[in-house]
Amino acid sequence: MKINIIAYNMLSTHFTNQGFSINTNFLEANVVNIFILFSGLVYLLKQFLGSLLVARQQKVLTAIQEAEDRLKNATSRLNEAEKQLKQTEIVMQQIQQEAIVTAAKVRQSILDQGKLDIERLTEAGKVSIAIAERQVREQIQQQITDLAVRQVASSLKEQIFASPSMQIQIVNERIEQLGVKHEY
Repeated sequence: MKINIIAYNMLSTHFTNQGFSINTNFLEANVVNIFILFSGLVYLLKQFLGSLLVARQQKVLTAIQEAEDRLKNATSRLNEAEKQLKQTEIVMQQIQQEAIVTAAKVRQSILDQGKLDIERLTEAGKVSIAIAERQVREQIQQQITDLAVRQVASSLKEQIFASPSMQIQIVNERIEQLGVKHEY
């Protein structure tokens, strides 16, 4: 704070001793020289800085135009991509619907084929059972026939061998069938 007071005192004594006033003599004050120098600088700098500013403005306008063109291109590509996406989605939906329809048709075809196969197997099974039943019946009939023939043969043997008169009678009958008659 003391430094501020000392600096103020020094400045005030300096200006009060010399005095502060405006010099009205333009030639002594170099105001004209300063004005001419300033005007020359403004004129020279105006052309130089003007051309720089015009070039800079042109570059900025060109950059803005290029950015707008890129934006238009990007927007048109985005719109085209969105259209393609919508078309792709439509195609995917159609493919999905066709796949569902095809899957349903294939499923129904498999079910129908399965039904036909089951019917065919059932019919083949019935035929096999009928054939097996017929074979079993034939075997049973054959066994019954064989058993009956054995029983008849056995009973004939017993009857033939049981009485000699029966043997003679059978032999005579056989001989008569042959056409030769003999008497014993």
